[in-house]
Amino acid sequence: MSTETLTDAVVTGLVADATAAPSMHNAQPWLFHYGRRSRTLVLRADYERRMPQADPSTRALHIGCGAALLNLRVSAAHHGLDAVTTLLPAPSEPALLASVRLDDLPDTPRGRAGEELRALHPAIANRHTSRYPFDERAIPDDVRARLSDAARAEGADFAFLTEPHLGTVLDLIRDAEGYDRADPAREAEQEHWVRYTKSDAPVDGIPDYAFGPRDATERATNRDFDGTSSLAGRARVLFEQRPQLALLSTEGDRPADWLRAGQALERVLLAATLEQVSTSFATQPLEWPELRWVLREPVHGTGHPQMIIRLGYGPTGPHTPRRPLDRVLTIEP
Repeated sequence: MSTETLTDAVVTGLVADATAAPSMHNAQPWLFHYGRRSRTLVLRADYERRMPQADPSTRALHIGCGAALLNLRVSAAHHGLDAVTTLLPAPSEPALLASVRLDDLPDTPRGRAGEELRALHPAIANRHTSRYPFDERAIPDDVRARLSDAARAEGADFAFLTEPHLGTVLDLIRDAEGYDRADPAREAEQEHWVRYTKSDAPVDGIPDYAFGPRDATERATNRDFDGTSSLAGRARVLFEQRPQLALLSTEGDRPADWLRAGQALERVLLAATLEQVSTSFATQPLEWPELRWVLREPVHGTGHPQMIIRLGYGPTGPHTPRRPLDRVLTIEP
């Protein structure tokens, strides 16, 4: 596609793909502005959607925006466009997270990298968080390697957890889930993002149909969005005995690193979707500073833990709502 034909409809489609990304509690904390003359999309953080209890540093907010940025780059490649991206282009404006100039995709190594992104595009519509049980089938080594390569392409490390570290992380997840339930402020913040569809027509948040079942053993890694309440009719089932967890880490731990982590996370999720691997998250210990640092692999672990991903073979999970595009995208007159 020539930049001469970069219409408002195409820009709207790019942002629609971007906003299919996951974010903490599906808060969708992003705003986009497109400048026609500069052919540049600007991504800003919507700090009105931050979570001061669970995410006081806005690390998770940045990760969600980074995931949206990766989807935008994938969508641009799908349309034959090169998304020339600058992170944090104005240090004096912390809400300004990235600028993306949309040029023709060049016939260079950069263009060939764009082709790799283009291949991920079909997964954007099919990637959904699954809070359902997975079976016990192990993810093959070659698939694991491709997922690690996907994270590495975005400057992050992605490693599947093995014993005894896996056991430690599982304990930390369950400890953090207990801490959350015992903290009234965090419980109230989570409840604010829960949507009960019998009374709501949600455009954000976690709808009740996406809670997934409870683990009959009370040892699942998924966050329980039911909290201390009990949704009528919610099933209790057995989850996998030893979930397959991976830790995504970055070398640094500043806003730019968080944005890179978000891009790496979404690239892994899209690659996993193409491999028919379902995914969910176990972020609870990342939200407690005293637990987050224990997540590192004790012998060889380096970097800063940014996300815990649960992977496996099972239901893909339902679609969750998205904000109307006219609330997240402005196009200059």
